[in-house]
Amino acid sequence: MTGNNTPGARLTRRTFTLGAVGALSALALTACGGGAPASAPASSAAATSAAASVPATGASLTMWVDAERSPALKDIIAKFKAEKGIDVKLVVKDFAAVRDDFITQAPTGKGPDIMVGPHDWLGKLVQNGVVAPVQLGDKAGTFAESSIKAMTYDGQTYGVPYSIENVALIRNTKLAPEAKTTLDEVLAEGKKVVAAGDAKFPFLVGLDPKQADPYHLYPLQTSLGAPVFAQKADGSYDASQLTLDNEGGKKFAQLLADLGDKGSKVLNSNITGDIAKEKFLAGESPYFLTGPWNVPDIEAKGIKFAVDPLPTAGDKPAQPFIGVNGFFISSKSKNALAANEFVVNYLSQQAAQDELFKVGGRPPALTASFEKAASDPVVKAFGEIGANGVPMPAVPAMDAVWADWGGTELNLIKGKEADPAAAWSKMTANIEKKIAGGK
Repeated sequence: MTGNNTPGARLTRRTFTLGAVGALSALALTACGGGAPASAPASSAAATSAAASVPATGASLTMWVDAERSPALKDIIAKFKAEKGIDVKLVVKDFAAVRDDFITQAPTGKGPDIMVGPHDWLGKLVQNGVVAPVQLGDKAGTFAESSIKAMTYDGQTYGVPYSIENVALIRNTKLAPEAKTTLDEVLAEGKKVVAAGDAKFPFLVGLDPKQADPYHLYPLQTSLGAPVFAQKADGSYDASQLTLDNEGGKKFAQLLADLGDKGSKVLNSNITGDIAKEKFLAGESPYFLTGPWNVPDIEAKGIKFAVDPLPTAGDKPAQPFIGVNGFFISSKSKNALAANEFVVNYLSQQAAQDELFKVGGRPPALTASFEKAASDPVVKAFGEIGANGVPMPAVPAMDAVWADWGGTELNLIKGKEADPAAAWSKMTANIEKKIAGGK
């Protein structure tokens, strides 16, 4: 994958390695290969309904999958083979390269029939004409609404989701016994704990040393009313309307400066994701803004903790980005009907989604599986927070957003901008130029 260091890419790498959808950085995903433009209709038979006939016994499918997901799929593959006489061969791929390999190889006939991936790849996949829409029918209602929205692009659904992830506020209940609802309240409580000598940091969030972290900080930005793009009535993003530079965006820019290195030092440009986790595990802060990937280490350390809703910085809900993983069908598959049958009618089954949850630990997208998994209060809390989140934008224009967004955030936190509002407006203008230029 060429320069695949976007926040979306880093987030989903972490999704697939359970503890690695890392801290976020920048830009430049290069789409390889050809295919139909995003506006062209998919011609694959994979778009046919789940009721379509399936090829006779003896057909074979290939699925590209990461090493962690592979074991969870073996039982459902065995069931599919026993009932339909069709084998599914799993090919373990390097996640860092799989998306661009798929875009390159699918048109040549060397790609897989099915691929596992995050929803924010959809823009590039559709743009290159390498994925086929699926018809979920009534099955769509069995999944979390947010997960179906994430798997929908230009009005068509392109995959079966299986997990949802997002950030939340992890609270050390020994240091901070009660939940708070606003950022001001959280910071006041954190500073009180520090003043008492029980902690060193009032609040922790990991920042990338080059690009800060637009992903982790996004809930604070949205609560001030500054989403990255306007959204249409169906919840999809309108990439022609960048909405960063409104009054809420300028307030967010000032907030970053106020909390940064030359302000209250709540946001520390030298605290990376790994350092933030290390400090929280050492009991040096009552709060850690992070995702479920760090929960296993917190539990292993024996820290008593709670998963709190994200604190608001403004008068609107603090909406995190959500990352949804799912299964995509190649528009170039020679076994499209069989692939559609397996993806739509088998990978949507509770048994399959339950197994994927066991290895991934993320709230399942299938409602029945989530309700079962939600017996764990941590899963329940992350899932409920994610239900109020917004999908990471899958539009190709996001490639032009991350670098300037993150770089400006970092400069604001470091106190390098004398006029935060002006710096934010300049950033937005630069992003708009890149989007207009197709960069």
